[in-house]
Amino acid sequence: MFKAFSDPNHLVKWWGPEGFTNTFHEFDMRPNGIWRFIMHGPNGVDYENKSIFFEIMEPEKIVIHHLESIHEFLLTITFGEKEGKTELIWQMLFKSVNECEKMRSFCYEANEQNFDRLEAELTKMVSRRQH
Repeated sequence: MFKAFSDPNHLVKWWGPEGFTNTFHEFDMRPNGIWRFIMHGPNGVDYENKSIFFEIMEPEKIVIHHLESIHEFLLTITFGEKEGKTELIWQMLFKSVNECEKMRSFCYEANEQNFDRLEAELTKMVSRRQH
């Protein structure tokens, strides 16, 4: 699962809610490395994104500081083993309770769609590895 997050060739295929595509301009996955990309919405609107990788502990943890003014947050993604499977913990820390409340309904649904797309990419990755 860590590879689905750390390899831009996989990440570009699943990052974002349903119907979105991505164009990555910079992906430097190391502490203080920059991740710049555009999310292309199904409505034709492009959303520029910039993040800084804060902490990378392969294969346990990725911490990203998402820097967009409409929703700045610190994303901590941890991977662990649970009952023979990989457990993913996704934690978004906003600057204030008010900011979190503003984004809660949007982020919850968008992240669920993101996880569905991740699951589909993981299935493809496993299938390719078996052939």
